[in-house]
Order: sequence, then C-alpha cells, then structure tokens
Amino acid sequence: MIYRIAEHADWQNARDAGYFASADLTREGFIHCSEKHQILFTATKYYTGKKNLKLLEINEAKITAHVKREDSTGRGEMFPHVYARVPLAAIEREFDFVETLAGFVLPF
Repeated sequence: MIYRIAEHADWQNARDAGYFASADLTREGFIHCSEKHQILFTATKYYTGKKNLKLLEINEAKITAHVKREDSTGRGEMFPHVYARVPLAAIEREFDFVETLAGFVLPF
C-alpha cells in the first residue's frame, strides 16, 4: 500500500470524477505519495495547519499507471510517485487525518 494525504477539495473532486488527481499531477506530471513510514514526515512538512484532510490508502496493484520511487526531497529517501490519475477502485480506505496539539497521528 502507498498513501496520499488529500485536501478536502481534491477528495471531493475524486469522488465526483471517479479518480483522484491533484495539482501536482498537472504541475509535475505525477502524484506525490508516501510509504506508510513516510506519512508523518510528509504531513508535518507540507500539511501543518491545514484542516479537513483525508489520508488515502492506495492499493498499488490496482493502479495501471507507472508508479516510480524517486528521491524528490534530496534526502536520499525514495517516495512513490504515480504518473497518472488514481482510479477510485485503487483506493482501499480513506481516513480523516487530523493534526492534534502533539502533531499528526496515524489513524490506523
């Protein structure tokens, strides 16, 4: 499984369209995702202070597009990048993803 933190508008658009796509797909050509152990790093770096977030659990085996692991942060750590829209059928679960006073906490 790979994971994507989604803003409310992107998740609503996905549910209406039948696939998940975000601004990074248009801007960079891929959707940034995380491995399970990378979620909290990603959340803290990019989503601190944001509300109404969802954490999407994506079954990589159900994505027909290319998924490539790349070092996009310059830290030598490989993050999964999906080079196409993600069909809703590939999203196994979605969780409310809330920042607490102590920071983000995995919902599972």
